[in-house]
Amino acid sequence: MTSEREHLRHRELVEEIRRHEHAYYILHRPVISDSEFDRLERELRDLESRHPEWITPDSPSQRVGGSVSEGFQTVRHAVPLMSLDNTYSDEEVAAFIARAEKQLPGETLEWTVEPKIDGLSISLRFEHGVFVQGATRGDGTTGDDVTANLRTIRSLPLKLKESPPLLELRGEIYLPLAGFRRINSERESAGEEPFSNPRNAAAGSLKQLDPRITAKRPLALVAYGLGAVEGVEVPSEQSALLQWLVELGLPVPEPVTVARNTEEVLRAITELDRIRRDFGYETDGAVVKLNRLPLRERLGSTAKAPRWAMAYKYAAEQAQTQLKGITVQVGRTGKLTPVAELEPVFLAGSTVARATLHNEEEIRRKDIRIGDRVVIEKAGEVIPAVVRSVPECRTGSELEFSLPRSCPECGTPVTRETTSEGEGIDWRCPNLDCPAQIRGRIGHWCSRGAMDIDGAGDVLVNQIVQKGLVRDVADLYRLQVPEVQNLERMGEKSARNLIEAIEGSKSRDLWRLVFGLGILHVGAGAAKALARAFPDLDSM
Repeated sequence: MTSEREHLRHRELVEEIRRHEHAYYILHRPVISDSEFDRLERELRDLESRHPEWITPDSPSQRVGGSVSEGFQTVRHAVPLMSLDNTYSDEEVAAFIARAEKQLPGETLEWTVEPKIDGLSISLRFEHGVFVQGATRGDGTTGDDVTANLRTIRSLPLKLKESPPLLELRGEIYLPLAGFRRINSERESAGEEPFSNPRNAAAGSLKQLDPRITAKRPLALVAYGLGAVEGVEVPSEQSALLQWLVELGLPVPEPVTVARNTEEVLRAITELDRIRRDFGYETDGAVVKLNRLPLRERLGSTAKAPRWAMAYKYAAEQAQTQLKGITVQVGRTGKLTPVAELEPVFLAGSTVARATLHNEEEIRRKDIRIGDRVVIEKAGEVIPAVVRSVPECRTGSELEFSLPRSCPECGTPVTRETTSEGEGIDWRCPNLDCPAQIRGRIGHWCSRGAMDIDGAGDVLVNQIVQKGLVRDVADLYRLQVPEVQNLERMGEKSARNLIEAIEGSKSRDLWRLVFGLGILHVGAGAAKALARAFPDLDSM
Protein backbone atom coordinates (compact mmCIF):
# COMPACT_ATOMS: atom_id res chain seq x y z
CA MET A 1 0.00 0.00 0.00
CA THR A 2 1.42 3.38 -1.01
CA SER A 3 1.88 6.14 1.55
CA GLU A 4 -0.94 8.12 -0.06
CA ARG A 5 -3.34 5.17 0.15
CA GLU A 6 -2.24 4.49 3.73
CA HIS A 7 -2.94 8.12 4.65
CA LEU A 8 -6.39 7.87 3.09
CA ARG A 9 -7.04 4.63 5.00
CA HIS A 10 -5.89 6.34 8.19
CA ARG A 11 -8.46 9.12 7.74
CA GLU A 12 -11.16 6.55 6.96
CA LEU A 13 -10.32 4.58 10.11
CA VAL A 14 -10.38 7.68 12.31
CA GLU A 15 -13.85 8.63 11.12
CA GLU A 16 -15.18 5.07 11.21
CA ILE A 17 -13.93 4.44 14.76
CA ARG A 18 -15.39 7.76 15.91
CA ARG A 19 -18.81 6.72 14.58
CA HIS A 20 -18.59 3.38 16.34
CA GLU A 21 -17.42 5.02 19.58
CA HIS A 22 -20.45 7.30 19.49
CA ALA A 23 -22.78 4.34 18.87
CA TYR A 24 -21.14 2.29 21.64
CA TYR A 25 -20.40 4.82 24.40
CA ILE A 26 -23.08 7.47 23.89
CA LEU A 27 -26.05 5.77 22.20
CA HIS A 28 -25.33 2.35 23.79
CA ARG A 29 -26.26 0.76 20.45
CA PRO A 30 -23.15 -0.85 18.95
CA VAL A 31 -23.23 -1.50 15.22
CA ILE A 32 -20.36 -4.01 15.10
CA SER A 33 -19.00 -6.67 17.43
CA ASP A 34 -16.28 -5.97 20.00
CA SER A 35 -13.78 -8.09 18.07
CA GLU A 36 -14.47 -6.15 14.86
CA PHE A 37 -14.09 -2.83 16.71
CA ASP A 38 -10.80 -4.02 18.22
CA ARG A 39 -9.60 -5.00 14.73
CA LEU A 40 -10.24 -1.46 13.45
CA GLU A 41 -8.42 0.07 16.43
CA ARG A 42 -5.46 -2.24 15.92
CA GLU A 43 -5.25 -1.34 12.23
CA LEU A 44 -5.25 2.35 13.20
CA ARG A 45 -2.48 1.87 15.79
CA ASP A 46 -0.39 -0.11 13.29
CA LEU A 47 -0.65 2.70 10.74
CA GLU A 48 0.24 5.32 13.33
CA SER A 49 3.22 3.31 14.56
CA ARG A 50 4.61 3.46 11.01
CA HIS A 51 3.59 7.11 10.55
CA PRO A 52 3.66 8.83 13.97
CA GLU A 53 3.38 12.20 12.22
CA TRP A 54 -0.27 11.37 11.49
CA ILE A 55 -1.16 11.12 15.19
CA THR A 56 -3.32 13.99 16.43
CA PRO A 57 -4.49 14.65 20.02
CA ASP A 58 -8.07 13.74 19.06
CA SER A 59 -7.16 10.48 17.31
CA PRO A 60 -9.15 7.51 18.69
CA SER A 61 -5.78 5.90 19.49
CA GLN A 62 -5.17 8.62 22.07
CA ARG A 63 -8.44 8.14 23.92
CA VAL A 64 -8.68 6.27 27.20
CA GLY A 65 -12.34 5.27 27.11
CA GLY A 66 -15.66 6.87 26.31
CA SER A 67 -16.70 10.46 26.88
CA VAL A 68 -18.82 12.39 29.32
CA SER A 69 -22.55 12.59 28.67
CA GLU A 70 -24.97 15.47 28.61
CA GLY A 71 -27.25 15.85 31.60
CA PHE A 72 -24.70 14.93 34.31
CA GLN A 73 -22.30 16.95 36.40
CA THR A 74 -18.68 16.05 35.74
CA VAL A 75 -16.12 14.73 38.22
CA ARG A 76 -12.35 14.96 37.88
CA HIS A 77 -10.75 11.71 38.98
CA ALA A 78 -8.15 12.11 41.76
CA VAL A 79 -6.14 9.40 40.00
CA PRO A 80 -6.70 8.86 36.24
CA LEU A 81 -8.99 5.92 35.51
CA MET A 82 -7.11 4.26 32.67
CA SER A 83 -8.24 1.60 30.22
CA LEU A 84 -6.34 -1.63 29.54
CA ASP A 85 -4.46 -2.74 26.49
CA ASN A 86 -6.08 -5.90 25.19
CA THR A 87 -5.16 -8.89 23.10
CA TYR A 88 -6.65 -12.07 21.63
CA SER A 89 -3.22 -13.72 21.39
CA ASP A 90 -1.29 -16.05 23.74
CA GLU A 91 1.92 -14.77 22.13
CA GLU A 92 1.13 -11.18 23.10
CA VAL A 93 0.43 -12.24 26.69
CA ALA A 94 3.84 -13.93 26.76
CA ALA A 95 5.47 -10.82 25.30
CA PHE A 96 3.70 -8.62 27.87
CA ILE A 97 5.06 -10.75 30.74
CA ALA A 98 8.54 -10.83 29.18
CA ARG A 99 8.62 -7.02 28.99
CA ALA A 100 7.75 -6.76 32.68
CA GLU A 101 10.45 -9.26 33.60
CA LYS A 102 13.02 -7.31 31.57
CA GLN A 103 12.04 -4.01 33.22
CA LEU A 104 12.13 -5.53 36.72
CA PRO A 105 15.38 -7.54 36.70
CA GLY A 106 16.04 -9.65 39.75
CA GLU A 107 12.40 -9.59 40.92
CA THR A 108 10.27 -12.70 41.30
CA LEU A 109 6.98 -11.82 39.61
CA GLU A 110 3.53 -13.19 40.30
CA TRP A 111 0.36 -12.47 38.35
CA THR A 112 -3.34 -12.57 39.11
CA VAL A 113 -5.86 -13.72 36.51
CA GLU A 114 -9.37 -12.35 37.10
CA PRO A 115 -12.58 -12.59 35.06
CA LYS A 116 -13.15 -9.51 32.90
CA ILE A 117 -16.80 -8.70 33.58
CA ASP A 118 -18.48 -6.98 30.65
CA GLY A 119 -19.82 -3.87 32.33
CA LEU A 120 -19.13 -0.20 32.94
CA SER A 121 -15.98 1.01 34.73
CA ILE A 122 -16.66 3.07 37.83
CA SER A 123 -14.80 5.06 40.47
CA LEU A 124 -16.19 4.99 44.04
CA ARG A 125 -15.14 7.53 46.66
CA PHE A 126 -15.53 6.76 50.37
CA GLU A 127 -14.72 9.30 53.08
CA HIS A 128 -14.40 7.96 56.64
CA GLY A 129 -16.03 4.79 55.37
CA VAL A 130 -19.10 6.51 53.91
CA PHE A 131 -19.87 6.44 50.18
CA VAL A 132 -19.92 10.06 49.00
CA GLN A 133 -19.43 10.01 45.24
CA GLY A 134 -19.27 7.78 42.21
CA ALA A 135 -18.27 8.56 38.65
CA THR A 136 -17.93 6.79 35.30
CA ARG A 137 -14.58 6.52 33.57
CA GLY A 138 -15.53 9.11 30.94
CA ASP A 139 -12.35 10.14 29.13
CA GLY A 140 -10.14 8.75 31.91
CA THR A 141 -9.58 12.14 33.52
CA THR A 142 -13.15 13.38 33.86
CA GLY A 143 -16.31 11.29 34.21
CA ASP A 144 -20.04 11.62 34.84
CA ASP A 145 -21.21 12.01 38.43
CA VAL A 146 -23.67 9.13 38.83
CA THR A 147 -23.73 9.11 42.63
CA ALA A 148 -27.52 9.18 42.94
CA ASN A 149 -27.92 6.24 40.57
CA LEU A 150 -25.18 4.23 42.28
CA ARG A 151 -26.96 4.58 45.61
CA THR A 152 -29.77 2.44 44.20
CA ILE A 153 -27.44 -0.58 43.68
CA ARG A 154 -27.94 -3.04 46.52
CA SER A 155 -24.48 -4.63 46.28
CA LEU A 156 -22.80 -1.25 46.85
CA PRO A 157 -22.41 -0.66 50.62
CA LEU A 158 -23.14 2.93 51.58
CA LYS A 159 -20.87 2.47 54.62
CA LEU A 160 -17.78 0.27 54.82
CA LYS A 161 -16.88 -1.93 57.77
CA GLU A 162 -13.79 0.23 58.30
CA SER A 163 -13.50 4.03 58.18
CA PRO A 164 -10.32 5.19 56.41
CA PRO A 165 -10.22 8.99 55.82
CA LEU A 166 -10.17 8.51 52.04
CA LEU A 167 -10.56 5.38 49.96
CA GLU A 168 -11.19 5.59 46.23
CA LEU A 169 -12.01 2.26 44.62
CA ARG A 170 -12.18 1.05 41.05
CA GLY A 171 -14.88 -1.34 40.01
CA GLU A 172 -17.34 -2.48 37.40
CA ILE A 173 -21.10 -2.00 37.24
CA TYR A 174 -22.75 -4.86 35.39
CA LEU A 175 -26.13 -6.39 34.72
CA PRO A 176 -26.64 -10.07 35.59
CA LEU A 177 -27.87 -12.15 32.66
CA ALA A 178 -31.25 -12.87 34.25
CA GLY A 179 -31.85 -9.13 34.70
CA PHE A 180 -30.65 -8.44 31.16
CA ARG A 181 -33.19 -10.86 29.72
CA ARG A 182 -35.97 -9.38 31.84
CA ILE A 183 -35.18 -5.80 30.82
CA ASN A 184 -35.07 -6.72 27.12
CA SER A 185 -38.40 -8.51 27.43
CA GLU A 186 -39.90 -5.40 29.01
CA ARG A 187 -38.41 -3.13 26.32
CA GLU A 188 -39.75 -5.30 23.50
CA SER A 189 -43.19 -5.34 25.13
CA ALA A 190 -42.99 -1.54 25.32
CA GLY A 191 -42.15 -1.29 21.63
CA GLU A 192 -38.58 -0.20 22.38
CA GLU A 193 -35.42 -1.51 20.79
CA PRO A 194 -33.79 -4.18 23.01
CA PHE A 195 -30.28 -3.64 24.34
CA SER A 196 -27.71 -5.48 22.22
CA ASN A 197 -25.67 -6.81 25.15
CA PRO A 198 -25.44 -6.62 28.96
CA ARG A 199 -22.70 -4.00 28.88
CA ASN A 200 -24.85 -1.53 26.98
CA ALA A 201 -27.83 -2.34 29.17
CA ALA A 202 -25.73 -1.57 32.26
CA ALA A 203 -24.50 1.71 30.77
CA GLY A 204 -27.99 2.74 29.70
CA SER A 205 -29.35 1.89 33.14
CA LEU A 206 -26.65 3.72 35.10
CA LYS A 207 -26.90 6.86 32.95
CA GLN A 208 -30.60 7.42 33.50
CA LEU A 209 -31.31 11.01 34.54
CA ASP A 210 -34.03 9.71 36.85
CA PRO A 211 -32.59 7.47 39.62
CA ARG A 212 -36.00 5.87 40.06
CA ILE A 213 -35.56 4.22 36.66
CA THR A 214 -32.10 2.98 37.63
CA ALA A 215 -33.53 1.59 40.86
CA LYS A 216 -35.78 -0.71 38.82
CA ARG A 217 -32.78 -2.23 37.03
CA PRO A 218 -30.99 -5.07 38.89
CA LEU A 219 -27.49 -3.64 38.51
CA ALA A 220 -24.62 -5.17 40.46
CA LEU A 221 -21.06 -4.19 41.43
CA VAL A 222 -17.63 -5.74 41.73
CA ALA A 223 -14.64 -3.82 43.14
CA TYR A 224 -11.15 -4.78 41.97
CA GLY A 225 -8.67 -1.94 42.52
CA LEU A 226 -7.60 1.32 44.11
CA GLY A 227 -7.50 4.98 43.19
CA ALA A 228 -6.57 7.66 45.74
CA VAL A 229 -5.96 6.44 49.31
CA GLU A 230 -5.27 8.41 52.50
CA GLY A 231 -4.89 7.43 56.15
CA VAL A 232 -4.91 3.65 55.80
CA GLU A 233 -2.32 1.00 55.00
CA VAL A 234 -3.53 -1.17 52.15
CA PRO A 235 -2.31 -4.68 51.29
CA SER A 236 0.73 -4.82 49.03
CA GLU A 237 -0.55 -7.60 46.77
CA GLN A 238 -3.61 -7.73 44.49
CA SER A 239 -4.70 -11.10 45.86
CA ALA A 240 -4.62 -9.76 49.44
CA LEU A 241 -6.25 -6.49 48.37
CA LEU A 242 -9.27 -8.35 47.01
CA GLN A 243 -9.62 -10.23 50.29
CA TRP A 244 -9.41 -6.92 52.19
CA LEU A 245 -12.17 -5.46 50.01
CA VAL A 246 -14.35 -8.43 50.90
CA GLU A 247 -13.70 -7.72 54.60
CA LEU A 248 -14.80 -4.12 54.01
CA GLY A 249 -18.13 -5.44 52.70
CA LEU A 250 -17.55 -5.21 48.94
CA PRO A 251 -18.09 -7.87 46.26
CA VAL A 252 -15.01 -8.74 44.18
CA PRO A 253 -14.35 -10.77 40.99
CA GLU A 254 -14.30 -14.53 41.39
CA PRO A 255 -12.49 -16.79 40.84
CA VAL A 256 -9.01 -15.24 41.00
CA THR A 257 -5.89 -17.30 40.24
CA VAL A 258 -2.34 -16.39 41.28
CA ALA A 259 0.18 -17.52 38.63
CA ARG A 260 3.98 -17.52 38.81
CA ASN A 261 4.94 -17.65 35.13
CA THR A 262 3.65 -17.38 31.58
CA GLU A 263 2.61 -21.03 31.39
CA GLU A 264 0.50 -20.76 34.55
CA VAL A 265 -1.05 -17.47 33.37
CA LEU A 266 -2.12 -19.00 30.04
CA ARG A 267 -3.44 -22.10 31.80
CA ALA A 268 -5.54 -19.90 34.13
CA ILE A 269 -6.91 -17.95 31.14
CA THR A 270 -7.93 -21.20 29.43
CA GLU A 271 -9.55 -22.59 32.57
CA LEU A 272 -11.52 -19.38 33.09
CA ASP A 273 -12.80 -19.60 29.51
CA ARG A 274 -13.96 -23.17 30.21
CA ILE A 275 -16.06 -22.28 33.27
CA ARG A 276 -17.25 -18.73 32.55
CA ARG A 277 -20.43 -19.77 30.73
CA ASP A 278 -21.75 -21.04 34.05
CA PHE A 279 -21.49 -17.56 35.58
CA GLY A 280 -24.62 -15.48 36.08
CA TYR A 281 -23.08 -12.54 34.24
CA GLU A 282 -21.38 -11.84 30.95
CA THR A 283 -17.58 -12.06 30.72
CA ASP A 284 -15.62 -11.17 27.62
CA GLY A 285 -12.12 -12.01 28.78
CA ALA A 286 -9.57 -12.31 31.56
CA VAL A 287 -7.51 -9.56 33.19
CA VAL A 288 -3.84 -10.32 33.93
CA LYS A 289 -2.30 -8.08 36.62
CA LEU A 290 1.05 -7.89 38.34
CA ASN A 291 0.30 -9.11 41.84
CA ARG A 292 2.68 -6.92 43.89
CA LEU A 293 1.43 -3.31 43.99
CA PRO A 294 4.82 -1.62 44.70
CA LEU A 295 6.25 -3.16 41.52
CA ARG A 296 3.39 -1.65 39.53
CA GLU A 297 4.64 1.83 40.39
CA ARG A 298 8.06 0.96 38.98
CA LEU A 299 6.53 -0.22 35.69
CA GLY A 300 4.30 2.86 35.37
CA SER A 301 1.97 3.40 32.42
CA THR A 302 1.66 4.73 28.90
CA ALA A 303 -0.59 7.69 28.08
CA LYS A 304 -3.70 5.50 28.21
CA ALA A 305 -2.93 2.16 29.87
CA PRO A 306 -0.86 0.69 32.73
CA ARG A 307 2.17 -1.43 31.82
CA TRP A 308 1.40 -3.86 34.64
CA ALA A 309 -1.97 -5.15 33.40
CA MET A 310 -3.49 -6.51 30.20
CA ALA A 311 -6.92 -7.75 29.16
CA TYR A 312 -7.06 -11.03 27.28
CA LYS A 313 -10.28 -11.09 25.25
CA TYR A 314 -11.97 -14.36 24.40
CA ALA A 315 -13.12 -14.81 20.84
CA ALA A 316 -16.92 -14.65 20.53
CA GLU A 317 -18.64 -17.92 19.68
CA GLN A 318 -19.02 -18.02 15.91
CA ALA A 319 -20.45 -20.28 13.24
CA GLN A 320 -20.30 -20.52 9.46
CA THR A 321 -23.36 -20.84 7.29
CA GLN A 322 -24.71 -19.95 3.85
CA LEU A 323 -26.16 -16.52 3.08
CA LYS A 324 -29.18 -17.54 0.99
CA GLY A 325 -30.54 -14.06 0.39
CA ILE A 326 -30.90 -10.50 1.67
CA THR A 327 -34.30 -9.04 2.37
CA VAL A 328 -35.06 -5.41 3.13
CA GLN A 329 -37.30 -4.36 5.99
CA VAL A 330 -39.02 -0.97 6.06
CA GLY A 331 -39.56 0.35 9.57
CA ARG A 332 -42.18 2.73 10.92
CA THR A 333 -39.82 5.68 10.37
CA GLY A 334 -39.16 4.58 6.77
CA LYS A 335 -35.64 3.28 7.43
CA LEU A 336 -34.52 0.48 5.12
CA THR A 337 -32.65 -2.30 6.94
CA PRO A 338 -31.01 -5.23 5.13
CA VAL A 339 -31.50 -8.61 6.81
CA ALA A 340 -29.47 -11.73 6.08
CA GLU A 341 -31.53 -14.84 5.32
CA LEU A 342 -29.35 -17.75 6.42
CA GLU A 343 -29.19 -21.48 6.20
CA PRO A 344 -30.24 -22.22 9.81
CA VAL A 345 -27.30 -22.90 12.13
CA PHE A 346 -27.06 -23.58 15.88
CA LEU A 347 -25.11 -20.90 17.74
CA ALA A 348 -24.77 -19.99 21.43
CA GLY A 349 -27.79 -21.95 22.55
CA SER A 350 -30.29 -21.29 19.74
CA THR A 351 -30.89 -21.80 16.02
CA VAL A 352 -30.14 -18.71 13.93
CA ALA A 353 -31.84 -18.24 10.55
CA ARG A 354 -31.69 -14.44 10.20
CA ALA A 355 -29.11 -11.84 11.16
CA THR A 356 -28.73 -8.10 10.86
CA LEU A 357 -26.54 -6.55 8.17
CA HIS A 358 -27.04 -3.06 9.65
CA ASN A 359 -26.79 -0.94 6.49
CA GLU A 360 -25.45 -0.81 2.96
CA GLU A 361 -22.13 0.66 4.06
CA GLU A 362 -21.42 -2.33 6.33
CA ILE A 363 -22.25 -4.79 3.53
CA ARG A 364 -19.81 -3.10 1.18
CA ARG A 365 -17.07 -2.72 3.76
CA LYS A 366 -17.25 -6.42 4.64
CA ASP A 367 -17.69 -7.42 0.96
CA ILE A 368 -20.69 -9.63 1.73
CA ARG A 369 -22.43 -11.18 -1.28
CA ILE A 370 -25.56 -13.27 -1.72
CA GLY A 371 -24.52 -16.92 -1.83
CA ASP A 372 -21.42 -16.38 0.32
CA ARG A 373 -20.31 -18.57 3.16
CA VAL A 374 -20.45 -16.14 6.08
CA VAL A 375 -19.29 -16.09 9.69
CA ILE A 376 -21.94 -15.09 12.20
CA GLU A 377 -21.77 -14.43 15.92
CA LYS A 378 -24.08 -13.27 18.65
CA ALA A 379 -23.11 -9.89 20.08
CA GLY A 380 -23.41 -10.41 23.80
CA GLU A 381 -24.82 -13.85 22.95
CA VAL A 382 -28.13 -12.16 22.02
CA ILE A 383 -28.25 -10.31 18.68
CA PRO A 384 -27.07 -12.37 15.67
CA ALA A 385 -24.81 -10.42 13.31
CA VAL A 386 -22.83 -11.24 10.17
CA VAL A 387 -19.14 -10.69 10.97
CA ARG A 388 -17.55 -11.36 7.59
CA SER A 389 -17.71 -13.36 4.41
CA VAL A 390 -15.43 -16.32 3.57
CA PRO A 391 -14.22 -15.33 0.09
CA GLU A 392 -12.02 -18.44 -0.31
CA CYS A 393 -15.24 -20.50 -0.49
CA ARG A 394 -16.67 -18.55 -3.41
CA THR A 395 -17.64 -20.36 -6.61
CA GLY A 396 -18.19 -17.31 -8.81
CA SER A 397 -21.97 -17.49 -8.61
CA GLU A 398 -22.21 -15.05 -5.68
CA LEU A 399 -24.04 -11.77 -6.27
CA GLU A 400 -23.18 -8.32 -4.98
CA PHE A 401 -26.02 -6.52 -3.21
CA SER A 402 -27.20 -2.95 -3.21
CA LEU A 403 -30.18 -1.56 -1.36
CA PRO A 404 -33.03 -0.77 -3.73
CA ARG A 405 -33.32 2.89 -4.65
CA SER A 406 -37.08 2.65 -4.39
CA CYS A 407 -39.08 1.44 -1.42
CA PRO A 408 -39.80 -2.31 -1.67
CA GLU A 409 -43.23 -1.69 -0.11
CA CYS A 410 -44.59 1.30 -2.02
CA GLY A 411 -42.10 1.98 -4.83
CA THR A 412 -41.31 5.55 -3.72
CA PRO A 413 -37.71 6.67 -4.48
CA VAL A 414 -35.73 6.48 -1.24
CA THR A 415 -33.59 9.27 0.17
CA ARG A 416 -30.37 9.12 2.14
CA GLU A 417 -29.71 10.77 5.48
CA THR A 418 -26.38 12.53 5.78
CA THR A 419 -24.21 13.66 8.65
CA SER A 420 -23.10 17.27 9.12
CA GLU A 421 -19.99 16.30 7.12
CA GLY A 422 -22.19 15.20 4.24
CA GLU A 423 -21.55 11.49 4.72
CA GLY A 424 -24.43 9.14 4.02
CA ILE A 425 -25.85 6.91 6.74
CA ASP A 426 -29.34 5.42 6.29
CA TRP A 427 -31.71 5.14 3.36
CA ARG A 428 -35.35 5.99 4.12
CA CYS A 429 -38.66 5.92 2.32
CA PRO A 430 -40.03 9.49 2.51
CA ASN A 431 -43.61 8.42 1.77
CA LEU A 432 -45.60 8.71 5.00
CA ASP A 433 -48.42 6.73 3.31
CA CYS A 434 -46.12 3.74 2.73
CA PRO A 435 -48.03 0.63 3.92
CA ALA A 436 -45.01 -0.62 5.89
CA GLN A 437 -44.73 2.68 7.76
CA ILE A 438 -48.45 2.77 8.41
CA ARG A 439 -48.35 -0.78 9.81
CA GLY A 440 -45.35 0.14 11.91
CA ARG A 441 -46.93 3.31 13.30
CA ILE A 442 -50.25 1.60 14.09
CA GLY A 443 -48.51 -1.38 15.66
CA HIS A 444 -46.31 0.90 17.76
CA TRP A 445 -49.33 2.93 18.93
CA CYS A 446 -51.15 -0.24 20.00
CA SER A 447 -48.12 -1.84 21.68
CA ARG A 448 -47.97 -2.64 25.36
CA GLY A 449 -45.48 0.12 26.08
CA ALA A 450 -47.57 2.78 24.34
CA MET A 451 -51.40 2.75 24.38
CA ASP A 452 -51.56 -0.94 25.36
CA ILE A 453 -54.57 -1.91 23.21
CA ASP A 454 -55.31 -5.55 23.95
CA GLY A 455 -56.02 -7.64 20.85
CA ALA A 456 -54.34 -5.27 18.40
CA GLY A 457 -51.38 -7.48 17.53
CA ASP A 458 -49.40 -7.68 14.29
CA VAL A 459 -51.89 -9.97 12.52
CA LEU A 460 -54.85 -7.65 13.17
CA VAL A 461 -52.87 -4.49 12.37
CA ASN A 462 -51.76 -5.99 9.04
CA GLN A 463 -55.38 -6.79 8.18
CA ILE A 464 -56.90 -3.42 9.04
CA VAL A 465 -54.18 -1.61 7.09
CA GLN A 466 -54.43 -3.95 4.10
CA LYS A 467 -58.23 -3.60 4.02
CA GLY A 468 -57.91 0.19 4.09
CA LEU A 469 -59.80 0.51 7.37
CA VAL A 470 -57.00 2.41 9.10
CA ARG A 471 -54.39 4.80 7.70
CA ASP A 472 -53.41 6.62 10.89
CA VAL A 473 -53.98 6.26 14.64
CA ALA A 474 -57.05 8.50 14.52
CA ASP A 475 -58.77 5.96 12.26
CA LEU A 476 -58.53 3.36 15.03
CA TYR A 477 -61.05 5.35 17.04
CA ARG A 478 -63.53 5.35 14.14
CA LEU A 479 -63.63 1.56 13.80
CA GLN A 480 -67.02 -0.11 14.29
CA VAL A 481 -67.87 -3.65 15.35
CA PRO A 482 -69.43 -4.74 12.00
CA GLU A 483 -66.34 -3.94 9.90
CA VAL A 484 -63.96 -5.54 12.40
CA GLN A 485 -65.92 -8.77 12.90
CA ASN A 486 -65.65 -9.57 9.19
CA LEU A 487 -61.86 -9.79 9.41
CA GLU A 488 -60.10 -13.16 9.38
CA ARG A 489 -60.14 -14.96 12.75
CA MET A 490 -62.50 -12.37 14.21
CA GLY A 491 -66.07 -12.70 15.39
CA GLU A 492 -68.59 -10.42 17.02
CA LYS A 493 -67.29 -11.02 20.55
CA SER A 494 -63.64 -10.49 19.57
CA ALA A 495 -64.62 -7.37 17.63
CA ARG A 496 -66.49 -5.92 20.61
CA ASN A 497 -63.53 -6.64 22.90
CA LEU A 498 -61.22 -4.83 20.51
CA ILE A 499 -63.45 -1.76 20.23
CA GLU A 500 -63.72 -1.64 24.02
CA ALA A 501 -59.93 -1.88 24.36
CA ILE A 502 -59.49 0.97 21.87
CA GLU A 503 -62.01 3.09 23.80
CA GLY A 504 -60.23 2.26 27.06
CA SER A 505 -56.94 3.53 25.68
CA LYS A 506 -58.32 7.08 25.81
CA SER A 507 -57.62 7.09 29.56
CA ARG A 508 -53.89 6.25 29.25
CA ASP A 509 -51.21 8.51 30.74
CA LEU A 510 -50.00 11.43 28.62
CA TRP A 511 -46.49 10.01 28.23
CA ARG A 512 -47.92 6.89 26.58
CA LEU A 513 -49.67 9.04 23.99
CA VAL A 514 -46.47 11.00 23.28
CA PHE A 515 -44.43 7.81 23.02
CA GLY A 516 -47.11 6.15 20.89
CA LEU A 517 -46.89 8.91 18.27
CA GLY A 518 -43.54 7.44 17.27
CA ILE A 519 -41.67 10.72 16.95
CA LEU A 520 -38.11 10.10 15.75
CA HIS A 521 -35.66 9.93 18.71
CA VAL A 522 -38.48 10.24 21.29
CA GLY A 523 -38.46 7.01 23.28
CA ALA A 524 -40.34 6.14 26.44
CA GLY A 525 -37.83 7.99 28.64
CA ALA A 526 -38.07 11.22 26.66
CA ALA A 527 -41.87 10.93 26.54
CA LYS A 528 -42.01 10.64 30.33
CA ALA A 529 -39.73 13.65 30.73
CA LEU A 530 -41.95 15.70 28.42
CA ALA A 531 -45.06 14.63 30.32
CA ARG A 532 -43.46 15.73 33.61
CA ALA A 533 -42.53 19.10 32.14
CA PHE A 534 -45.88 19.83 30.48
CA PRO A 535 -49.24 19.23 32.17
CA ASP A 536 -51.18 18.52 28.96
CA LEU A 537 -50.82 18.14 25.21
CA ASP A 538 -51.87 21.72 24.46
CA SER A 539 -48.98 23.16 26.49
CA MET A 540 -46.31 21.13 24.69
